[in-house]
Amino acid sequence: MAAPELRVERVLDSAAELLVRWGYQRVTIDDVARHAGIGKGTVYLHFRSKDALFLSVLIRVHREIVLRIADRMEADAREVLPSRLMRHVFEEMTADPVARSLYMGDAEVLGRLVHEAGDTLGEFIARRQQAAVEHIRLLADGGCLRPGLDAESALYAFSAVGTGFMVIDGMGTGIPQLDVAARADLLERTLAAALEVPDPPAAVLERIAPGIAQRYRALLVHIDDEWNRRVR
Repeated sequence: MAAPELRVERVLDSAAELLVRWGYQRVTIDDVARHAGIGKGTVYLHFRSKDALFLSVLIRVHREIVLRIADRMEADAREVLPSRLMRHVFEEMTADPVARSLYMGDAEVLGRLVHEAGDTLGEFIARRQQAAVEHIRLLADGGCLRPGLDAESALYAFSAVGTGFMVIDGMGTGIPQLDVAARADLLERTLAAALEVPDPPAAVLERIAPGIAQRYRALLVHIDDEWNRRVR
């Protein structure tokens, strides 16, 4: 990786850490530069504004998640199953507080970036939703989902259950405190029972996995376009 790219990564790492620690409203470019150990002017060499910097932090998170989704699907056809996909997304959200804040639309952390990200990434989000619908339909057509479950209902349940597992962590006492691995196991089993036929046919998964992975990989083009508009 070239020196300017390493510098950009260092700035983004610092911005991400401070975003989670203090929230968007409180963090300044001066703070980020100081934390990264570089001059304020150097930050502006790569990002024309505070918005451009922090939107780039969110774009990078999106890209990393989508890339890993596609890589896993290409490596193991069973990763196209909703239960497997959501398990890994949950694990990533739990491990990465920026990804978690973005996924949950945490206004306390993101501030007005919640709305900026929606406007900026609107086309990408729409394309991601379409990829997810096509993904679920291919599984349904291949007999991998429970009979009578249409793609829209399956996608709703997929999203609602995953979000519920995220939200419950922030609720009060009385909720059993499970470690991440136990929660991930429970989430995977819950979605498998709700959406998938027992033992989905391996031959079908092998046939459809490359096409599903490619739908997600195609999203990277649009993410990279947004990245190139902001990073110099």
